[in-house]
Amino acid sequence: MEIGAIKSHVEAADLPLERLATNGALTEQKKIEELSRQFEAVLLRQILSEAQKTVFKSKYSDETTASQIYRDMTVAQLADSISHSGALGLGKTLSKDLTRQLPEQ
Repeated sequence: MEIGAIKSHVEAADLPLERLATNGALTEQKKIEELSRQFEAVLLRQILSEAQKTVFKSKYSDETTASQIYRDMTVAQLADSISHSGALGLGKTLSKDLTRQLPEQ
């Protein structure tokens, strides 16, 4: 039985931010795209968190620490999903503007 070599394919979304900039396997374009997408996700988290603050409290709403953690996790996942879909378009626009500033190669 012959086993082929493992191909090391690096996805920008799988790397932590502190390793993204120094990764030699990714092009500058891919790095910019991922950073722009993650920036969009951070902004979406803040917008969605602020939007939840306006929800009226009632005797049926749960205000425990566990429910707050769950809401935060839900907001983070929703923001990441929206930024991955590209529906908002902020990440794409930012990426396009930053790519224009790259030196010609």
